[in-house]
Amino acid sequence: MSTAGAACAARRDELGLLPLRPAPDGSITIYLTAPGLAVMPMRVMASDSIASVKLRVQTSQGVVVRKQKLVFRGRELARNDCRVRDYGVGDGNVLHLVIRVADIRLITVETVQGGKFRFRVEPGRTVGYVKRQIIAKQEDGHPGEQSLLVLEGEELDDRHLIHDVCRADGAVIHLLVRRSARASGDDFEVSIVAHDVAAGQHQPPPPRDVGIEPVVGNPKAQLPPALRDLVSAVRAGMESGKAPVMSSEGTGGAYFMQDASGHRHVAVFKPVDEEPMAPNNPRGLPVSATGEGLKKGTRVGEGALREVAAYVLDHPIGGRRSFPTGHGAAGFAGVPPTALVRCMHKGFGQPEGSVQPPAFKVGSMQAFVKNCGSCEDMGPRAFPVHEVHKICVLDMRLANADRHAGNILVCRDDEGRGMSLVPIDHGYCLPESVQFEDCTFEWLYWPQSREPFSSEAVEYVRGLDAEEDIAILRFHGWEVSQECARTLRVATMLLKKGVERGLTAFDIGSIMCRETLTKESMIEEMVREAQALALRGAGGDETAFLQAASEIMDRRLDELSSERK
Repeated sequence: MSTAGAACAARRDELGLLPLRPAPDGSITIYLTAPGLAVMPMRVMASDSIASVKLRVQTSQGVVVRKQKLVFRGRELARNDCRVRDYGVGDGNVLHLVIRVADIRLITVETVQGGKFRFRVEPGRTVGYVKRQIIAKQEDGHPGEQSLLVLEGEELDDRHLIHDVCRADGAVIHLLVRRSARASGDDFEVSIVAHDVAAGQHQPPPPRDVGIEPVVGNPKAQLPPALRDLVSAVRAGMESGKAPVMSSEGTGGAYFMQDASGHRHVAVFKPVDEEPMAPNNPRGLPVSATGEGLKKGTRVGEGALREVAAYVLDHPIGGRRSFPTGHGAAGFAGVPPTALVRCMHKGFGQPEGSVQPPAFKVGSMQAFVKNCGSCEDMGPRAFPVHEVHKICVLDMRLANADRHAGNILVCRDDEGRGMSLVPIDHGYCLPESVQFEDCTFEWLYWPQSREPFSSEAVEYVRGLDAEEDIAILRFHGWEVSQECARTLRVATMLLKKGVERGLTAFDIGSIMCRETLTKESMIEEMVREAQALALRGAGGDETAFLQAASEIMDRRLDELSSERK
């Protein structure tokens, strides 16, 4: 083989693709791949922004920008204002496109008489809604001639959600009709096939291969009542035949767990083997070659531990999770109750080609939050300042590398008046030492982040203690690595010192986040300087490092405070 041929072969990527002939304008060819879509070649400039690439995808494929995630060599291209070359993307490289699809059921209802009813069903629609649609499509029908919908021998209550009934393509609902009906409509994909069923048909026994139990790292760390009740509700739902419903959101496997009635979601389960870059990931992402996750400083398979850690460290005001008096109380930031569990159901993703019966999967189980929607669908100016600040405090403490609008829920009370924000998805918090590179806080661009902290928030921050937090995590069964412990110590130190100087969440958050992908943040500069001083002075032990970091932080923050006056 010639030298040119060998070089060309060496440039083949994991899909066996070759770049097109180099363009005279200096553009490069990248290939986008996504589950269910053909590989898409795309010409871009290395100087193009990630946002412009996503806009090209929107134009060519119809997938709106906010529903896209791009992954290259195991790393999410999360900064839209960064350039293609900043992430090391070159000619002939493959980018994995993860698409968030809408949870819309496309339904065809057929009666035994041959009538067909076709329509879309959005999230939250009930069986009663479907019945009303059937009535509306009948040419000569009226409400007195309404059909009965039956699933596995049981008549469906009008309050049942269709998304709970039709969990996957090919779902079968038995339809009992009193008379034929005819209608026309558009073609859709998901089918509900009608069959005549004798009244009182015997119900099948509950599935046998189901189960759930908490993973207890320390027998002394008892679950609070809220989590015990959560596990019991999920168990009852599975034993009564209510299957998990896989979410269409996110880059990993996440399942909505039902209660025994099937009327509502009670929890979200995220198995570790379905995390991004894990062997059984359902989104088509490649397996991590190094064990590192989508964000710098995180490990594949540790997302569940970090989800639990965020809940454990979200202390109630005036208490700690380890104390019986405060363990089950709502935390300052409002992280939903979360536990590490072992869960088994045939509805969870299985390895491709597997013929083995379902086995227990370890993962995080978090309480489902009702009456909520994503804050990316609203303008942030409507959010109360104190609700934003509580999330700011949590993210800065934990050096969160994945705080975007999609993982902040906006909730209203039962009367629709009060508004609260609920932080979820904490699998990328507490990265390993000096790995602040991917810290991203959506709220930095919100006006509330520039407002001063309330006296309550200031007192809460003053009471934080990183050493206590590390001990609490170990008490709950997570043997925190030295690297993660250092991250927590440095982040907590910065937050406390910044708040004492009257800095805002914007000021402190800007110290932790990079302006661009290639320019170090201020916290990275301080950590690097402290490491150098500690190595020269006392052999680099943790005490020497923390002392140096404290002194450097004091100096830099005092300079920043003076500039603000």
